[in-house]
Amino acid sequence: MVYHGQGQKVQKVMVQPIKHIFRYLQNRSRIQVRLCQQVTMRIEGCITGFNEYMNLVLDDAEEIHCKTKSRKQLGGIMPKGDNVTLLQSVSN
Repeated sequence: MVYHGQGQKVQKVMVQPIKHIFRYLQNRSRIQVRLCQQVTMRIEGCITGFNEYMNLVLDDAEEIHCKTKSRKQLGGIMPKGDNVTLLQSVSN
């Protein structure tokens, strides 16, 4: 609970990461995945499945090299949750 002046109670609600991933899945959003120890490479795709360990199933995945801006089509892949550092929505 957090209190804001004059005795008004304002409750902060924590949203779990799994709920964000589920929202990406429901909306069929295209996301960008950043991987551990891969600062020059990112993966983009649409989530078609995941589990509680953040193992993802991506469809229409592309490998993007940040320095050269080149893209390589990967198709369907499954990045392991141990390697996932960040997920973000990509606007087309």
